[in-house]
Amino acid sequence: MLSDNPEAVLVDVRTEAEWRFVGVPDLSGLGREVIYIEWNRTDGQRNEDFVTDLLAAGVTPGPRPVVFLCRSGNRSIGAAVAATAAGIAPSYNVLDGFEGNLDEHGHRGGTGWRAVGLPWTQS
Repeated sequence: MLSDNPEAVLVDVRTEAEWRFVGVPDLSGLGREVIYIEWNRTDGQRNEDFVTDLLAAGVTPGPRPVVFLCRSGNRSIGAAVAATAAGIAPSYNVLDGFEGNLDEHGHRGGTGWRAVGLPWTQS
């Protein structure tokens, strides 16, 4: 969707620590930037200003698709629901997130953005 629709926006809703230490999606090949807005703060508390932060970042109601991404898809679904409730639609969730769900050994990385070879970078 991001490569097919030049109006589509990617919002990474992980924490700042995840962005810094795990890595981030890289949309530079599409000539676009990722929008970073925490759904939960690093301390686990919900960002009560999430929708306000979206609006401030230019993610506003309209026909432009908004794609939400977290670590495994669990937080980003909440973000997509909140955005939709605020009239920011269509909103989508990246099902397996950036790192995917835990495997049978308790490890992530077998599914998700990175595992399928989508562009990303790490600081």
